[in-house]
Amino acid sequence: MRFEGSKTYVASGDLQIAVNAAVALQRPLLVKGEPGTGKSVLAAEVAAALGAPLIEWHIKSTTKAREGLYEYDAVARLRDSQLGDPRVSDINNYIRRGKLWEAFAAPERPVLLIDEIDKADIEFPNDLLLELDRMEFTVLETGEHVAAAQRPVVIITSNNEKELPDAFLRRCFFHYIQFPDAETLAAIVEVHFPNLKPRLLRQALESFFAIREAPGIKKRPSTSELLDWIKLLVVEDIDPELIGENASGKLLPPLHGALIKNEQDVHLFERLAFLDRARR
Repeated sequence: MRFEGSKTYVASGDLQIAVNAAVALQRPLLVKGEPGTGKSVLAAEVAAALGAPLIEWHIKSTTKAREGLYEYDAVARLRDSQLGDPRVSDINNYIRRGKLWEAFAAPERPVLLIDEIDKADIEFPNDLLLELDRMEFTVLETGEHVAAAQRPVVIITSNNEKELPDAFLRRCFFHYIQFPDAETLAAIVEVHFPNLKPRLLRQALESFFAIREAPGIKKRPSTSELLDWIKLLVVEDIDPELIGENASGKLLPPLHGALIKNEQDVHLFERLAFLDRARR
């Protein structure tokens, strides 16, 4: 099967090509883009389209590459030995499989999401080169050789917070998710809110892009934040007239806390509103 998006996920033609190319090449798909543009959700949609199980590995700043393979709990084994627990005779009782091992051992080809790889240490991607390339590794404590029966579909996301090593990039198929234009964004909103009034959609998108394109804004709102905002507008039954950027002499729309997430940007729009009133 080929990935073509879904009823709940609007995928551009370029993104569809990237996913299918990575699957055909059996290479990890490295996806970059602004936070909130649907990078992490992509893995779930690909898994659904391929009818494959989804395995998710969410990376933190403290995550080590070995954790994706396995973890050996030596402390627990020492404690059990002091207590006379008979399990200590089998070291396998203290080895916990990581997400990569789960993917390699899956009975059917899974989709493996390695989410926000750029959060980890700079050496993290390099430490996974061999395992992602050969799809195999050895458990040092037991000598067991673990190899993937079939290569999982690997999707790796990055928010571009730090540069990734060239050796790692060479092994990936790369795609950057461009922020959607107004037409695509309207299609995405329609997927989530099929009965939204056209006037409300139009005013919401105009106000949303006005905020995103404001000069000096520190944190531009994302697609996911737009969806949250529209949900609030619907729940609160906000009049579309109140959403316009100059309604009641204000540049900030109602419920703007769903879109603007820091005080510097709030102050920016307050100053713009003040200057706008002063010019009148």
